[in-house]
Amino acid sequence: QVQLVESGGDFVQDGGSLRLSCAASGSIFSGKAMGWYRQAPGKERESVARITDGGFTAYVDSVKGRFTISRDNARNTVYLQMNSLKPEDTAVYYCHTSPPALGIPWGQGTQVTVSS
Repeated sequence: QVQLVESGGDFVQDGGSLRLSCAASGSIFSGKAMGWYRQAPGKERESVARITDGGFTAYVDSVKGRFTISRDNARNTVYLQMNSLKPEDTAVYYCHTSPPALGIPWGQGTQVTVSS
């Protein structure tokens, strides 16, 4: 079964940290670049970070220096370590291939809420 399952979201204070996890079925994960995306209320979903199969990473400017994406190829899991969280980071966070591949359903996402 092709699926993506995100976890780790929570309610945190401004300046706090969270670590998100995404478990992917092997057919999605193996050999592919993976990414984290987020969607805030009333906004379009945006790409936050991506990591290639070989470990090269890229970030949207707003999270550079605060977020770190990583992957465990043996566990088909991708992580997002988020430090120095800000209220504007509040969103539902999703993982998917990068870029998102057609035909692979999005997971349910995980809610991150940062209070000021």
